[in-house]
Amino acid sequence: MTGTIGPRSGILLLDKPAGLTSHDVVSRVRKLANTRKVGHAGTLDPMATGLLVLGLNSSTRLLTYLVGLDKEYLATIRLGQSSTTDDAEGEISDTADTSAISDADLERQIATLTGPIEQVPSSVSAIKVDGRRAYDRARAGETVVLKSRPVTIHEFATLDIRRGEHLDLDVRIRCSSGTYIRALARDLGASLGVGGHLTALRRSQVGPFDVADAATLTDATPESLAEQLQHPADIASTLFGSVDLTAEQTRDLTQGKRITLDAADTEIAAAISPEGRLVGLLKVSAGTARPVVNFPTDEVLS
Repeated sequence: MTGTIGPRSGILLLDKPAGLTSHDVVSRVRKLANTRKVGHAGTLDPMATGLLVLGLNSSTRLLTYLVGLDKEYLATIRLGQSSTTDDAEGEISDTADTSAISDADLERQIATLTGPIEQVPSSVSAIKVDGRRAYDRARAGETVVLKSRPVTIHEFATLDIRRGEHLDLDVRIRCSSGTYIRALARDLGASLGVGGHLTALRRSQVGPFDVADAATLTDATPESLAEQLQHPADIASTLFGSVDLTAEQTRDLTQGKRITLDAADTEIAAAISPEGRLVGLLKVSAGTARPVVNFPTDEVLS
């Protein structure tokens, strides 16, 4: 489909370039898509590149369910130097000697950071402390101490080890939502007694969505973004599975009514109209479905 997006609803996969904040990307897409209603499903730091999932217009209603998906990252960790921000954008410490660290030492400490762990986020994270972002407090010179939180590291795999002036590791990390990769770099360096920080970060996957399928922002046009916009029915069906509705069931749901469905119990399912439109998200229990999220009636019935 060509043209501009305007009021059309959908999900957009973008490959964020380095040097832009997630808010910068949202602002650019608002202008290109000619709509104010754009949101994202999980921030990427300016240094980071990779997959940023955007919701446009009524599809912003799906972002709540996209934020909590597992993520995959490709990263480079430099051991032997710490950073005030736990990444390359902070003030870097003097270099510590890493020559005594063996490959076995690395794998042993990486193993301690794999699985369910308690992680203290970086002091320059976006977490709010008494109503203000931690990074605002840290940049103002305040001492920021954040509480640890449970996260799960499904995979922490070493892809390459480079030894020279520094000890650099290329790694692949699959993790639960809310994991700070900078904090993993920091904690790996601390466990080895030499310090560590992140020098490169790329988000390669968000749930079932892959950066290989994402549009690039550098050469984006209104027409190219319109072609890349994914239908909310397709996204919701991928995430939750779907149930097909009759025209009468579709009308009832747009009015907020419960409907009877011959479907298995599920916490969330995508309700699809006879025309293939996303009516909303349903909870199905004992043959009765009630709406959890409704999409605008004029979109569903148009």
